[in-house]
Amino acid sequence: MRRASLAALLLLATVSPVVAAPAEAPARIFQPQDIFGLEYAGDPQISPDGKTIVYVRNSYDIMTDRAKRAIWTIDVASGAHSPLAAGAGSYGSPRWSPDGKRLAYVSTEEGRPLLFVRWLGSGEAVRVASLPQAPGSIAWSPDGQTIAFSMFVPSDAPKLGAPLAKPEGAQWAEPLKVTTEINYKADGAGILRTGFTHVFTVSADGGAPRQLTFGEFDDRGPLSWTPDGRSILLSARRGDDWRRNGNSEVYKLSAVDGTLTALTNRNGPDDEPAMSPDGKLIAYTGYDDKLMGYHNRRLYVMNADGSNSRVLTGSLDRSVGSPQWSADGKSLYVDYDDEGVTKVGRVTLDGRFSTVATGLTGEGMDRPYSGGAYSVADNGAIAVTVGTPTQPSDIAVVQGGKVRQLTRLNQSLFAGKSLAKVEPLAVKSSFDQRPVGAWIATPPNFDPTKKYPLILEIHGGPFSAYGPAFATDVQLYAAAGYVVLYTNPRGSTSYGEEFANLIHHNYPSQDYDDLISAVDAAIAKGFVDPDNLFVTGGSGGGVLTAWIIGKTNRFKAAAVQKPVINWSSQILTSDGAVTQSKYWFGKMPWEDPEGYWRRSPLSLVGNVTTPTMVVVGEQDMRTPVGEAEQYYTALQIRKVPTTLVKVPGAGHGSFAARPSQSAAKTNAILAWFDRYRAKK
Repeated sequence: MRRASLAALLLLATVSPVVAAPAEAPARIFQPQDIFGLEYAGDPQISPDGKTIVYVRNSYDIMTDRAKRAIWTIDVASGAHSPLAAGAGSYGSPRWSPDGKRLAYVSTEEGRPLLFVRWLGSGEAVRVASLPQAPGSIAWSPDGQTIAFSMFVPSDAPKLGAPLAKPEGAQWAEPLKVTTEINYKADGAGILRTGFTHVFTVSADGGAPRQLTFGEFDDRGPLSWTPDGRSILLSARRGDDWRRNGNSEVYKLSAVDGTLTALTNRNGPDDEPAMSPDGKLIAYTGYDDKLMGYHNRRLYVMNADGSNSRVLTGSLDRSVGSPQWSADGKSLYVDYDDEGVTKVGRVTLDGRFSTVATGLTGEGMDRPYSGGAYSVADNGAIAVTVGTPTQPSDIAVVQGGKVRQLTRLNQSLFAGKSLAKVEPLAVKSSFDQRPVGAWIATPPNFDPTKKYPLILEIHGGPFSAYGPAFATDVQLYAAAGYVVLYTNPRGSTSYGEEFANLIHHNYPSQDYDDLISAVDAAIAKGFVDPDNLFVTGGSGGGVLTAWIIGKTNRFKAAAVQKPVINWSSQILTSDGAVTQSKYWFGKMPWEDPEGYWRRSPLSLVGNVTTPTMVVVGEQDMRTPVGEAEQYYTALQIRKVPTTLVKVPGAGHGSFAARPSQSAAKTNAILAWFDRYRAKK
């Protein structure tokens, strides 16, 4: 049986209504090639005085088929916008010095990671350190003399047996690859190199980096200095059997002699430490691990010595992250997701909570996941990434409760184009009448008196959320004439801990009912053709797509993307094996084979009659390729119309990172759907 390639399916798409013939005028709807023209903002960093914002401007190079990253600067008062660090390399992680006169950032302009410091007054940039690995978690000391960062440190790989003597000039096969680690691979990285991440410091004027932490542990940022510049706060898993649990703790690291002191000690993660301006309190995020599928991450503060820990967001039924202190030390800022929308909240030390910014969006492009980033100036001004379903992330500033957008990166690209309109859709689950968050996108030039085919697009995770954000898949599906429905069924985050844990040890389950109820609600609007329904989703959405077509034949065709098909094989081959088995099942496959099988879409494959495309990245280590291949083979054996599409070089997280592959994948899905779409 010859396997259809991604290129072949892209060719199919070019002879279908999905892609128009060469135009004599600019296209008035969003086209696959428009992905190369998109730009989006990330990592906004506002200066201490609130007068300037630097951010990472992301774009795509059509010749290299890769993202490009540059650092741009914005004058907050005038809105003047100019490049600060741009060129042939990639530039990111900009961080202001405490006095706001210098900026540290990472560059790859010479083909390897370099740490730079730029003097804003003169515009001169100096290479502070040439590093063997990319630095992370950049943090300035309070006096501006030293920069702390984290970096991977390789170590010798384990060996078994004495190596053979290789004759000079001989060309032998690669040596054996030996591992003793339970976490020996990671999506996006492949087979992990032997080594650990540690904390370093370097003079802000340049010099040799100094390693401060050692041992067979990973020390993580963000890093936070104490006001006296003598210590650095970090998070690390250094306890017994740390590879098999998530019990990270907050540590105080001496910048003088490298002494480490644990400040927290509980069953659960403690992360993101941030020292108060006066050095008396430490904020951090975490939770008590109850072995549930999902836990709200809460904001805590404790004394500088680790005593008197107390939770500040106990009454907020949402996860919070990225804590940042106000300049006066009387409150903290955090980000959080609320019903699919990312917001910034302010929390006082007595636990009073208020929302200060909303409508944040992230850097994801293909699907409408919630997300976003922010930073706070000493005067309380907040720099945020904001967007809409028709606009990727831009930069805005929030001052005095008012939002002022400072960039419009895609204004020229979208000029004259008609994009899909996205609106909320009211849904109640047929299972228990719970409200289910949902959005519906209608095609350009939408006519509510007509009947349109519908694509149900399902998010992954499963503990994540979609929201009112820009997504190339949604826009391209709609441009091809489909109504697009996306939802947050039970198990989704941002609706509270109880809602997320409705699928605890019970996934897939009634999330199916939520999704089908959303489809019925869309049909009830009057403009969806009930005989022209299609379904797709990736990762957890791939699981649910396969589950749905094993439960019903209502859908004309399906595209199952990077799925889990057999939970037993998934648990023992994924890079998330320890987490998934411990929290999502509570038992290992050999302890509960019936439970694993009952929740595996493969158990329902005997019911499937829906024509089904299966799509997976060739380097996927989160939901390994074998999962997709099992499903494809089972469908072939049963003579269900099917096609297997592999995305070359793509992992789970980089599934749509290359613009050409993102467009080709979407075109392939549309070509598959169009093959079975009833023409009326």
